[in-house]
Amino acid sequence: MVTYPEEGLYIAGPECFYENGYELWWAERKLAEFYGIPVVIPTSTPLKGNAEDLRDNAFEIFNDLVEKMKAATAIIADLEFFRGSEPDGGTIFEMGWLWAKGGSLYAFSRDCRIMAAKKNNVRLSGDKVVDYDGRVLGYPDLPFCPSISASTKIIEGDFTDALKLYMVDLVEKRKHGKMSLSSPVFPERISNRVFIATSKRYDEDYAQYRESVRSYYKERGYEAVFPGDNLDDLSDIRDPYARAVRIFDANMTLLLSSSSIVADLDGYHGFEPNNDVSFECGVAFGAGLKCIAFISDGRIMRERIPHRGSSNIDWAGNTIENFNMSANLMFGCCFNILEGDAISALSALA
Repeated sequence: MVTYPEEGLYIAGPECFYENGYELWWAERKLAEFYGIPVVIPTSTPLKGNAEDLRDNAFEIFNDLVEKMKAATAIIADLEFFRGSEPDGGTIFEMGWLWAKGGSLYAFSRDCRIMAAKKNNVRLSGDKVVDYDGRVLGYPDLPFCPSISASTKIIEGDFTDALKLYMVDLVEKRKHGKMSLSSPVFPERISNRVFIATSKRYDEDYAQYRESVRSYYKERGYEAVFPGDNLDDLSDIRDPYARAVRIFDANMTLLLSSSSIVADLDGYHGFEPNNDVSFECGVAFGAGLKCIAFISDGRIMRERIPHRGSSNIDWAGNTIENFNMSANLMFGCCFNILEGDAISALSALA
């Protein structure tokens, strides 16, 4: 049997929050290893997890993940919706992180219909698709956000289906030497440039918002750049995937030419951050940018997310992280997270 000792498959998803989720992870690992693929999996190293300061436990987990990511060349991610209609933000962070390393991204979902079809309570408002709060649905004709749709090979099915797709590409790599959809291109970094990663890119008042923030940053010696700044009118691109690639490439050029990121971690159609933002956070950390984030509700996750009585279990039976952090440990361990907005977050750049 052919083995692939040069590969390192990172398995990601919200399974760590599921009851018996680790058993599922280990079954997936054994299946990949059966086919000769080395696997690096989060928290496969025995960890103590007994620190009195709960944040120290989070850093123990995160530091282990840093070591795992060093050995990873590809990722298979579970894109199931999690606490809303966005996949788990930590999983998307890991995808962006590995993309910044030049790794190959694979993912699976049981439902790859477009967002307008699979998201609950959407309706038309004029010619716009909006959610139950009247907020514009940013990518109604894609199954996932542009960052994921453009960077990742996604299959409708389960882990086994994604693994088979990965294995086909491993054979193609043996024949042609390449299998990733795209690899990062690192332009010259501009010292005072700050990338503002925000879900407001999909709001109707985005133009006013970014000019207001841009002006505030400029007065204080920073160049604020935003998703879409370097994009012309995309109305002539009818194919949503071609449009997603155009958006993704343009935003990555801006992000990777910046020295810092200021990211909006507010929940987007649920309790998870916007997936474009989560991906960009992972890229920023992987590329070595200074990482700042803000959230309008700075309470720790256990206080912010509805749970059952005194437990750490949400309404769906999933574990809520309890590390005294206001966001998933992926963000909490490598971002300086402030309660506030893009304006108040500027203070952390000094």
